[in-house]
Amino acid sequence: MRFLVGFLVLSAAMAEDAVPSYSRDVRPLLQRTCQGCHQPNLKSGGLDLTTFEAFSKGGGRGPAFKPGSPDESLILKYVKGDAQPRMPLGAASLTDEQISAISKWISAGAKDDTPAEAKDSISLDHPPVYDQPPVISALAFSADGKTLAVSGYREVLLDSVDGGPPQKRLVGLAERLNGIAFSPDGKTLVAAGGTPARFGEVQIWDLSGPKLIRSSMITGDTLFGLSISGNGKEIAIGAADNTVRLIDPSSGKELQKIGAHENWVLGTVFGVDSKRVVSVGRDRAAKLSDATSGAFLENINALKGELAAVARDPKKDVIVIGGEERIPYIYLLDRPKLMKTGEDATLVRKLPRQNGPISALAWSPDEGKIAVGGLSPQVNIYNPETAALIASCKTAQGIYALAFSPDSSRLAMGGFDGHVRICNPATGEVVRDFVPVPLTGAAVAAAEGGTR
Repeated sequence: MRFLVGFLVLSAAMAEDAVPSYSRDVRPLLQRTCQGCHQPNLKSGGLDLTTFEAFSKGGGRGPAFKPGSPDESLILKYVKGDAQPRMPLGAASLTDEQISAISKWISAGAKDDTPAEAKDSISLDHPPVYDQPPVISALAFSADGKTLAVSGYREVLLDSVDGGPPQKRLVGLAERLNGIAFSPDGKTLVAAGGTPARFGEVQIWDLSGPKLIRSSMITGDTLFGLSISGNGKEIAIGAADNTVRLIDPSSGKELQKIGAHENWVLGTVFGVDSKRVVSVGRDRAAKLSDATSGAFLENINALKGELAAVARDPKKDVIVIGGEERIPYIYLLDRPKLMKTGEDATLVRKLPRQNGPISALAWSPDEGKIAVGGLSPQVNIYNPETAALIASCKTAQGIYALAFSPDSSRLAMGGFDGHVRICNPATGEVVRDFVPVPLTGAAVAAAEGGTR
């Protein structure tokens, strides 16, 4: 017994004195709390924290740290508040435990133990190289309908809808981007996603450059279900911590944190007047919240299967939701009468059951079409007023992103196989099928069926 107690005390003491690892402890901390402002795209104060080499070099005020001397290391002075402004700027201060981890790492010599295969070689000057098409998780048309924004690995590719090579490649930090949207004025592009179990990031790009004007690290895990309010003053995003975050796109600051959900939030959409936001997620609920105060208002739907997607009529406060149950439901945001327990008073109609779980929905700008995609090998397009099938667009199994063109004449589809297919939603004809990323020679031969 004495041996066991002694062993436990010794183990606790060893854990207390354990030297933090740069790759396991310090680097993830910097990713979550600091890299939004200190990366190659922004480099505030001349400091880049995305690689060990850049971190050790420091910024305009000198090296970020001095190995073996935490008291002489600038990074500790700034995160402690001994130097101003305290870092991270405009965000919660680091905890004593986090500061201690950085201090112990510097005291032990500030060594880089990052495995060679884990070192970051991707940057604006060295964009990703693809051996195979990546999964497409987000799509968006520009306001003029000429450009299609497509998610890749660590980047957004701006592709000409009519063909040709990518116009621009917007390389960032987030490994996976689960949402892309153009601002109402068409001047900026917002992308959201993250690196699982590391950070959730919202990127705001000035398209005249293009130039990254803001990167906000919102959570410690990736983000989902990006939407922009009609007035362009708020961004809504779902998170794996069961919250909806409302972000000011001009400053990147969090305006509201809505905690009404009991599981991951996978989709969001604003009401017509931008004063309310609907969110859906794994807890099976479509929840209506006040976008000004963040207050939860009510559940819109009767709880059934997990929900993965939501879309809104462009001109009315009417939504369509879908997920695990395979049935798209159309709901009003406002109740025509008081609801009793268990009553589905806002349900307008159901669309036909799909051949697989639903993971993507889109409502056409002309209000006349709802596109439904998921694990079925086709995207079905319905008349929202009658629930009649208009057309089916054949595609690969596993669709995660849908987007209508501004004139509603084209529907872009993307998913598991890495192809973008553009179809005519009136007839179902696929008018273009292509891989949006540049591939290596061997990969080009393997990606059969993709043409520009």
